[in-house]
Amino acid sequence: MIRTTRPLRAWINRRLRSFGASRRGNVAVVVAVMLVPLMFAIGMTVDYTLARRRQDQLNGIADTAALAAVTPTMMGKTTAVAQAAALAVLQSQMSTVSNVAFTASNLSVVVNDTTNGTNVVRNVTVSYTASSTNVFSDLVGVSSLPLAGTSSAKSTISPRIDFYLLLDTSPSMAIAATTAGINTMVANTASQGGCAFACHETHPSSDNLGNPGGEDNYALARNLNVTLRIDLVNSAVQDLMTAAPATATQNFTSYRAAIYTIDYNFTTLATLTSNFSAAKTAAGTLQAVTVYNNNCLTSSNCNSDEDSYLDMGLSSINSVMPNPGQGTGNAGDTPQEVLFIVTDGVEDYVYGGSRNYGPINVNANWCQTIKNRGIRIAFLYLTYNPLPTNGWYNTYIAPIQPTIATTAQNCASAGLFFQVNTDGDVSSALNALFQKAVATAYLTS
Repeated sequence: MIRTTRPLRAWINRRLRSFGASRRGNVAVVVAVMLVPLMFAIGMTVDYTLARRRQDQLNGIADTAALAAVTPTMMGKTTAVAQAAALAVLQSQMSTVSNVAFTASNLSVVVNDTTNGTNVVRNVTVSYTASSTNVFSDLVGVSSLPLAGTSSAKSTISPRIDFYLLLDTSPSMAIAATTAGINTMVANTASQGGCAFACHETHPSSDNLGNPGGEDNYALARNLNVTLRIDLVNSAVQDLMTAAPATATQNFTSYRAAIYTIDYNFTTLATLTSNFSAAKTAAGTLQAVTVYNNNCLTSSNCNSDEDSYLDMGLSSINSVMPNPGQGTGNAGDTPQEVLFIVTDGVEDYVYGGSRNYGPINVNANWCQTIKNRGIRIAFLYLTYNPLPTNGWYNTYIAPIQPTIATTAQNCASAGLFFQVNTDGDVSSALNALFQKAVATAYLTS
């Protein structure tokens, strides 16, 4: 018995020591203890991934909302309209994203218009806060994750502009428009010493012009198919009244126009209007001033042919034009303003008790007065070309010839001066000047 008892006892001791050294039970306990936080971590990872995807969706929606305020169509609307449109896009599209909670107070759209030179710059900022509903984390008391984002957009638009046209209709605008026309008129007025002026007179017989049938030079020019400078201006302004609304539509803005003439009198052809069709009709009536004869406006009102009161025209139109705004279209704002002057640039009127022959704007700086008000001046100068066969030109205009163009350019705002020589295309020049004046700006972002 003694022999057998000792080996058994040793075996039993070895088995007990082996059981005591085993760690398999401890692993089970550890796994059981760690299971809850492990499942929570997995759930949070899933919920966080879902939240990120939803935030990416919301950020895309915020981008769409910001761009909605700067679409080409919306750029022609006020900031209030643009803001409402962007907010509507933001709210409606966010509502389609599942498991995202927000309220109207969590959404913000800010739209501001500022000016940069002649252009309007619109800045849009869209921001939101929301929450992403959790699926797994809710089991441990975390029901949602916060979401937030911001988006912005910037765009430049053309401003709203009112255009005022001051058109010279003095007798010198009845000079033939081309070299060939001038030569034709000179050749057919030998009894007058060769005259390129197609003056329109109601009583030409008192001037003994020597034209066929006693007609005036205006009728003579028509019979000879001679185009006059005033004819080109007439067509050019009509063309502009067609181009202006088309340009406004292209730039998603609005323009208005007013047309005035100046000779010995300041005359309204069209008051400020957005009806360019009516303005075009009014422009079609444009013609050089009609006088009684070479020295008289009427049979009882003789002024020695002093019919070019250009400075008076500048003074008069300065009184017509209100103070300009920025052209944003916002409440309380008014359009920008541009004054277009189309003339050969020569004055002929009584100033300081003496007859004055000189370039426009010499005796009173109305151009600077107008520009100081924030109104830009676009000047289309129709070159007063030499007329060596005309005694009046040689005596009074030739001495000031070198200063006419320079003075006209000084009247214009920077970059808004065009000169058209005889045989030039007045319509193309006026349209080019117009396009430059509106300073067209397209969507930039």
